[in-house]
Amino acid sequence: MNATNYDDMNFEKEKDGFLKEYVKKTLAEDVREGDHTSLACIDPNATDKAKLLVKDVGVLAGVEVAKYFFKEVDPDSKIDIYIEDGSDVKYGDIAFEVTCNSQALLKVERSMLNTMQRMSGVASFANRFAFEVGGLPVKVLDTRKTTPLLRFLEKWAVRLGGCTNYRNGLYDWIMIKDNHIDACGGIQQAIERVAQYQKDKGLNLNVTVEVRNLNELDEVLAVGGVTRIMLDNFEVPLLRAAVEIIGDRFETEASGGVNINTVRAIAKTGVDFVSVGALTHSVQSLDMSLKVVK
Repeated sequence: MNATNYDDMNFEKEKDGFLKEYVKKTLAEDVREGDHTSLACIDPNATDKAKLLVKDVGVLAGVEVAKYFFKEVDPDSKIDIYIEDGSDVKYGDIAFEVTCNSQALLKVERSMLNTMQRMSGVASFANRFAFEVGGLPVKVLDTRKTTPLLRFLEKWAVRLGGCTNYRNGLYDWIMIKDNHIDACGGIQQAIERVAQYQKDKGLNLNVTVEVRNLNELDEVLAVGGVTRIMLDNFEVPLLRAAVEIIGDRFETEASGGVNINTVRAIAKTGVDFVSVGALTHSVQSLDMSLKVVK
């Protein structure tokens, strides 16, 4: 089966439309009828240069988004980029300098910084997980545990940090989880109904099924009809045994309670994928500031 996810979408085509809309909505939230402080005390014809100062260690993300912010408030703004998205950064690094109308610069400052700090935090945390599984034939996946309306940005940041996107949402990958199984009446019923649904709708989506123990695993192996088996909250010895039982018949995924201290041991069981909700739901933003150059 072939499914579309963030890794193989026409990202560039979707990106432009999303970012234009995102910037407009973010500024509307913060500015509304105007930045009264800047309007009151800054010459409307003044121009300033400012630098994006990194004040932490991590992976930079959101520089490309910053360009959209500045162009939205001042089409004549000029940005000189010194450090690209996805690069390692440290305290004191200057990611870019921007020359911009002064009122526009101050109006956009906080919205731009909030976005870059969040994206850089996600990218930095993802990079730590990627480092922990270095050298192993495994991919660390994100999940749908994202900030509402920021999924596009957060999944982008996950990729910049060196990890892999799973599904966009409920529409591009079928995932039969415990609640689906319990509500449907069992694993076999759920898998068979999914297969019939796809046939009726003319769909060809990948299918993941979650199992909670070896008995449920045996049921899935007997039924088949899935792409991937997600082994949820399996202890490492049991996870290794389950991966051996599955062999090459289906893709394997470990999930549930994965953290930076356990991910390598989990990955070493031979599992193909490890999904980590913490990549986007337990992230600390990377500290940075925008400083006018005088």
